[in-house]
Amino acid sequence: MPQDHSPTDPASHVAFPKRIKTFVKRAGRTTTGQSNAIAQWSDQFVIKYQAKALDWKNVFETDQPVVFEIGFGMGDATASIAKTLPELNFLGCEVHEPGVGALLMHIHEMELKNLRIISHDAVEVLQEMIPDHSLQGIHIFFPDPWHKLRHHKRRLIQAPFIESLLKKLKVGGYIHCATDWEPYAVQMRQVFQTFEQLNLQNSEDGLYSRRPSYRSSTKFEKRGLKLGHGVWDLVYLKSQP
Repeated sequence: MPQDHSPTDPASHVAFPKRIKTFVKRAGRTTTGQSNAIAQWSDQFVIKYQAKALDWKNVFETDQPVVFEIGFGMGDATASIAKTLPELNFLGCEVHEPGVGALLMHIHEMELKNLRIISHDAVEVLQEMIPDHSLQGIHIFFPDPWHKLRHHKRRLIQAPFIESLLKKLKVGGYIHCATDWEPYAVQMRQVFQTFEQLNLQNSEDGLYSRRPSYRSSTKFEKRGLKLGHGVWDLVYLKSQP
């Protein structure tokens, strides 16, 4: 079971940057299929960044609750969740072009109507495009753990960022994070515990949540589990202040 860092842990003294990026540009070749998907379906499913709050009904053409995902990678889990939960609308944020193309292919092949994409830094999207108190949920699955101590300041899950997420969540909305890096799981929990409005859900040990059924295991996750690597889910519900 993960152990908490003590107050004297060097990680507790790392100075965090004022501006956190939610992504790092990764090298990667966009396949022909992904490029074709971007060319064919971007107009229908990709929302352009704008410094203006979105109208969810205009985006999805329904009044269904909206879940915002930060960093969907290649989109396998995102498409699966959207298929599993058709009563919700999903907006996935990812800057990696092959991932955008791959998710567009999933949208087309699975005939998903409740999923849209935005390819831009999620911090700016949150600040400018997401209306306050409008989200039913926020998903952050396997964010970069930045293993080295000197890079911990780059980790996404930090108190100022969670505070910005809370402003966008409805009361009764949730934040769901998952990580396969044990020390990051501990840090995440420590950060979330500083917010009285956030209450841990579906926990057997009082520390972490059971994996919700909608989050199916990815190929990467299954491979890690076979090698003995753990995966930790944290699901927090926002209560009245």
